[in-house]
Amino acid sequence: MATDYFGVLGVSRDASDSDIKRAYRRLARDLHPDVNGDPGAKERFQEVTRAYEALTDPDKRRIVDLGGDPFDPGSGGGASGFGGAGFGGLGDIMDAFFGGAATRGPRSRTRAGRDALIPVELELDETVFGTTKDITVDTAVLCTVCTGAGTAPGTHPTTCTTCSGRGEVQSVQRGFLGQVVSSRVCPTCSGTGQVIPEPCRECGGDGRVRARRTLQVKVPPGVEDGMRIRLTGQGEVGPGGGPAGDLYVEIHERPHEVFTRDGEDLHCRVTLPMTSAALGTTLSLKTLDGEEELDIRPGTQSGSVLTLRAHGAPRLRSTGRGNLVVHVEVSTPTRLDAEQEKLLRELAALRGEDQADSHREAQGGLFSRVRDAFNGR
Repeated sequence: MATDYFGVLGVSRDASDSDIKRAYRRLARDLHPDVNGDPGAKERFQEVTRAYEALTDPDKRRIVDLGGDPFDPGSGGGASGFGGAGFGGLGDIMDAFFGGAATRGPRSRTRAGRDALIPVELELDETVFGTTKDITVDTAVLCTVCTGAGTAPGTHPTTCTTCSGRGEVQSVQRGFLGQVVSSRVCPTCSGTGQVIPEPCRECGGDGRVRARRTLQVKVPPGVEDGMRIRLTGQGEVGPGGGPAGDLYVEIHERPHEVFTRDGEDLHCRVTLPMTSAALGTTLSLKTLDGEEELDIRPGTQSGSVLTLRAHGAPRLRSTGRGNLVVHVEVSTPTRLDAEQEKLLRELAALRGEDQADSHREAQGGLFSRVRDAFNGR
């Protein structure tokens, strides 16, 4: 089985070259045998180095993407050492420790913005049937005065005198390899190679300001509590006027006074008098779709469940709708007037359900069965 080189470096299969190099440098700093005395560090360092070579060499990367192993002759590859094609050897290891490649050259002031999250409360019928909502968000937007440049009108950035525009400064230090020249991000320009002598008064040189705005969100039918709707490019504008992140609208469904929700199914309870449950009746039930007739069959018991098909929520990623599940509870009267009690006693007598006689008969039947069991009948 081919080695999962992406997993060795902890990157996704669509990782870019810069992502792979960044992951390798981070691991190499921790695992290099000269700084990590753990017995397994050397083997692990060789493993990540091998993965780095496999994923940075175009030919080897092609074999990996096809499911093979570039170091396995049977996969069309061949073994190679640390100095093989596509691998910088000691140079990359030095970069990992001293940041040479990580900080080499000025970096852009323009960076992508962050995503934003805002909760929105909706009623049950809005999540079931969908709706359109106006929401107010407070995020970073592009500065209209400098349009993201960060400079005052009529001025421009100048070259940083600390690093001469390189974005990094170097220092000489003695280490385990002798005298080493290391690089770090320029503290004056933060690695951009430029400084802004006259920042924009509106944004202070950041290229963005905070503002409140109103957006319209289309909520599709069938969304559930906790789901998120993504609005691409409506999040925070990045520093230097960089591209905006995304805005996520999180759905919070308010509790309903009648219905509860379980996925695409809705549940409710109805309470019936015992006479209606015994004789049967027709109820007018108010659903989210309007009034519906619900047939109660004679002899319906408490705890029975009736289902109205396709009266629930729409299936978000499919067709059709869920059901409305009606739970029936039969109510026994607690107070009877003399006439009602008389009628119930007459009914009990007619049905042979007189309490005393029924209790005596039940006891007699029980004692008879126990007696017969002891007598071996």
